[in-house]
Amino acid sequence: MKVEIELMPDPVRRGIAAEGPVQCAQSALLTVDDDVLDQIWTPSTLELLARSYWKFLRERTFGAVRVSYGPDSRSVVLFSDRVPLLRFGAPQFSTGSDSGTVEWPIESGLLVARAGRKKGYLRIEVSRQGNAGSQVARQSVRITSEVANFYPWIRGAGAFARLGTWIYSQTQLRAHIWMTRGFLRSLTDLPNEVLRAGEVSRPDPGHD
Repeated sequence: MKVEIELMPDPVRRGIAAEGPVQCAQSALLTVDDDVLDQIWTPSTLELLARSYWKFLRERTFGAVRVSYGPDSRSVVLFSDRVPLLRFGAPQFSTGSDSGTVEWPIESGLLVARAGRKKGYLRIEVSRQGNAGSQVARQSVRITSEVANFYPWIRGAGAFARLGTWIYSQTQLRAHIWMTRGFLRSLTDLPNEVLRAGEVSRPDPGHD
């Protein structure tokens, strides 16, 4: 089975504002045989994407950054559960005939400014390109990872905001983009993983 991944160019950035929310999105096109796409276009694809994202984060940082699960939250922690970088609410899944999303609301964490608590979100969206059932040998889905309405703590406020914005752009934002593009590039094995996992009736809340 031939699988192709094409990273899409990032949107043109006009600089990060010294105040207000930040948005960042990266996308890739996953192209597979038409019959394979029909088999993997199921709710389990979203569940597996959610698991793959957190697994990739842990592996790429050699276990230094990982996800800690609470009853109604997920925290991205550095080395210890006592150092939550980002705390998310429980994921929200949405599926349709041509698209699906999994979204984690951002609640708090060391990387979140006080003004941005419970305002932002991390979302992974999968959307079919073209029409379902069209008579073509290969079809594509667009996979987008987006952080929106995020208020970075490192940016600061007041007189420091200008310098803080530059620091955020050169450190945290760059690291996030690098990690996300690496995750998207790693999805060449996603169809095989979905087919091996089989159909699931609903997302498993303990592994997102």
